[in-house]
Amino acid sequence: MLERPTLLLQVRTALARSPAAVLLGPRQVGKTTLARAFVAPGSPHYFDLEDPAVEAQLAQPMTALRELRGLVVIDEVQRAPELFKALRVLIDRPQTPARFLLLGSASPQLLRQTSESLAGRVEVIEVGGFTLAETGPAAQGALWWRGGYPRSYTAADDAASRQWRRDFMRTVIERDMPQLGINVAAPAMQRFWSMLAHLHGQVWNAADLARALGNNESTVRRYLDWLSQLYMVRQLQPWHQNLGKRQVKSPKVYFRDSGLLHELLGIGDAGALSLHPKVGASWEGFVVEQVLRIAQPDEAFFWATHAGAELDLLLFKDGRRVGVEIKRADAPTLTPSMRTALHDLALDALYVVYPGERRYRLADRAEAVPLVALLPPPRQADPQTAGGTTRGKAEFTSEATRQPNRGTIAR
Repeated sequence: MLERPTLLLQVRTALARSPAAVLLGPRQVGKTTLARAFVAPGSPHYFDLEDPAVEAQLAQPMTALRELRGLVVIDEVQRAPELFKALRVLIDRPQTPARFLLLGSASPQLLRQTSESLAGRVEVIEVGGFTLAETGPAAQGALWWRGGYPRSYTAADDAASRQWRRDFMRTVIERDMPQLGINVAAPAMQRFWSMLAHLHGQVWNAADLARALGNNESTVRRYLDWLSQLYMVRQLQPWHQNLGKRQVKSPKVYFRDSGLLHELLGIGDAGALSLHPKVGASWEGFVVEQVLRIAQPDEAFFWATHAGAELDLLLFKDGRRVGVEIKRADAPTLTPSMRTALHDLALDALYVVYPGERRYRLADRAEAVPLVALLPPPRQADPQTAGGTTRGKAEFTSEATRQPNRGTIAR
């Protein structure tokens, strides 16, 4: 398993300043592995609610948890929503003798319970698959092709990786969705998921999918929301303001894991991916996820007008407005659409991210940047950080870091 120092630091920092932290994300992305770096699974402070004996033990949560001190881990916490009321009481005790690390698969119920019962007491940390910062720049092609789920990425060969992805999607539809209260026939969700793959990177249009599936628009919209809440897809919202232009106001839909997208598209290997009609859209979605994980913006949108101007990502970070355009080209150039975005959106900087190796200036406030050049610099040891870990924050590095009159997304 690859080391994940950024996530470990996030957890340590959250627990240092809050009485509880919640790790949310889809199954099989490494939440349990992260938690075991803090509390061993055989410890009396570790509770896995997929174990029937543990589930019975926590049927009386105050009795089971009241006397514990230090860090307590509760895995698959969405399986016992009644726990949250007890946790609120335990967290509010004087001097808070215990801190809680809660793990759960993405769940509307879990999100609602944490926001209602533990409001102001808990920090939520989203855990996804491996990132390029974790695998290293040399693994860019493999990460894009196989996706970031640990077992898919580290599989012995491509056949094993593909089989894991097929089994994972079947488990999500047939087991996880019903357990989370999502009631939909498995064949219908499988068809929807497969059709949605062909809309990856496009503006959402419920009418087309509804006609193809023989359902109404509200039904397919509900299916999309369910997959979003399960962290399977991302609905990237549009940015619109009064510019005197007609702007797109529906979200773009991206699969959050490129490996799952490739499996649903029936792409057999990395060579076939390079020849597939959706290769550009696949690269765009892969970069969107990597950039959002690297930059950690305050807000993220896309922007498009009905006249054809568009911007793949509009990021707001520390009061700055940064644009990201994604191109799968050997040497991208500044297009009229990019010039329009620079002017109309008053961008502080525009990065054109491409899969090459050289970064170069395109215009004032605009440059072409290889994806790997966006990775944060190596971390340096720092005893001042929480838990004595390393210090470092993902940021867009550019010439701006060396020129004082130009900024970066994050400092």
